Amino acid sequence: MAKPVTPDMLDPKTPEDVEIRAQAREPVTDPTLGIAVSVDTQETPRHRLVTIGDSLTQGFQSGAIFNTNLSYPRMIAREMGWNQLRYPTYDGPGNGLPLNLEHLARKIENKLGETIDWWEFGSFLSFVRNYLDEVEDYWERGSGSIPPDPKGKINHNLAVYGWDLRNTLSGTAQTCQRILDENPPKDDYLRQVVEYHNERAAIRVLNTARDIRGNALTPLQAAAALSQVGTVENPDGDGIETLIILIGANNALGSILTFNVKWTAEGYDDMASNDRYTVWRPIHFKAELDQLVAQVQKIRARHVIWGTVPHVTIAPFAHGVNKDSEGNKAKPGSRYFPFYTLPWISDDDFDPKKHPNITGPQARAIDCAIDQYNDYIAEVVRQGRSEGRDWYLFETAGLLDRLASRRYIEDPDARPDWWDKVGGEYKLPPELQALSPVPDSRFYNSGPKGRTTGGLFSLDGIHPTTIGYGIMAQELIKIMQLAGVKFYHSDGTTERQGEVKVDFNRLLAEDTLISNPPRSLSNAVGLINSIDKNFNIFSSLLKSSY
Repeated sequence: MAKPVTPDMLDPKTPEDVEIRAQAREPVTDPTLGIAVSVDTQETPRHRLVTIGDSLTQGFQSGAIFNTNLSYPRMIAREMGWNQLRYPTYDGPGNGLPLNLEHLARKIENKLGETIDWWEFGSFLSFVRNYLDEVEDYWERGSGSIPPDPKGKINHNLAVYGWDLRNTLSGTAQTCQRILDENPPKDDYLRQVVEYHNERAAIRVLNTARDIRGNALTPLQAAAALSQVGTVENPDGDGIETLIILIGANNALGSILTFNVKWTAEGYDDMASNDRYTVWRPIHFKAELDQLVAQVQKIRARHVIWGTVPHVTIAPFAHGVNKDSEGNKAKPGSRYFPFYTLPWISDDDFDPKKHPNITGPQARAIDCAIDQYNDYIAEVVRQGRSEGRDWYLFETAGLLDRLASRRYIEDPDARPDWWDKVGGEYKLPPELQALSPVPDSRFYNSGPKGRTTGGLFSLDGIHPTTIGYGIMAQELIKIMQLAGVKFYHSDGTTERQGEVKVDFNRLLAEDTLISNPPRSLSNAVGLINSIDKNFNIFSSLLKSSY
């Protein structure tokens, strides 16, 4: 029996089309939704994997896009034995765009040591200012401002951080370049931020995505162009073997990055002005999704995996606080805290009149809207399979729910009725369970003795670490194997037998936040707080990244 919705769960400003629920939506455990589809797999598509999405698919970490070779699409391609996956790169003095917090933390450690005494604080501020200035100059005026050759090949990873459904439907390298042309950069001594970094990053993804006349293509059009080359045996066959679509988080993420819940209204579908909204009403999300589905239907992909939208309020950047009862939820059995604020603000220090925040009822309304988004996405897969399309559902939302430390794992009374039915707490791979402490979804902390908490989210508290992306890759590989996709060893010809498992030992070595935690400050929260308090940039960077 469904738990009742009580008055304390409601926020009065929630639109009427948002269905408030006492519990989170139950994840779907069968990616096929119980609908069988017959697929001809005799021919060989020329492009084995193409991905469309946002920061989660592009590989964003610790405030920057930099390790694109460690994105989950790249991990999957590696396990497939397919070394032809094309993706953009982001090199430069700051090792990423717009601000790589991990790289900065290590630079501080090399310059000032593992701890910063009070008399070194001036040197710290001067060092950070010069670092930011160098990064800004590289991307706005230096080599980083030069776009890729438009005559190059279209990327397979077509994801762009910060993009939502409308961006994916309408955004191109040309629309991004127009914004840059109309807004030349200014070298602001005090505000050392890469201006229009999202557009600069998007151009590196899409500048080669053009038709034969040189016209710029959207990510969906680019995928369609890749799919039209056919198979090795047949020019009229499906040119893409597996297409992964994981988009929609940025239709709600702005609410926790800005701590401002602004529901969509007129102009929600206008890319030039809809950034004033932070959460899409379900009716508006569905209208955009319907248009996206119509375009995906034109893409010649043998298998399509649709990802659900994660509950963005679980991300540790939105720190749940309770000034009246430290560490406790709004009431016993609730999955929400009374307020959510910046991660460096403690329960004792929190002041709702002073600090940016959203309330527990607002967080519930956001999550309930996302539940409706995901019902729509599940229905898209259901309808597609009913029409004979080999479409699958990837429960991104369910995966994050089952990893949510503060929301569910540490509070059994808050767990939904379906918790045990879907498998309960997500079982981490043995390689991760062997770590001490075991990685979890709390905010990352480290010090002179190494990592102390977290490990699944990177330093920005929004995006996964490399091992976090590895978990996503593993779950997607399970669906691909269910679809009949073949995986090969590194030689590209010897087929792998049985269940394909991601090499987490390799990922552990590649994940420097796990294998070599920053030791320059007592914790990562302190680093972010110090930078944001003195330069007022981190919050503004995040606000312009969704």
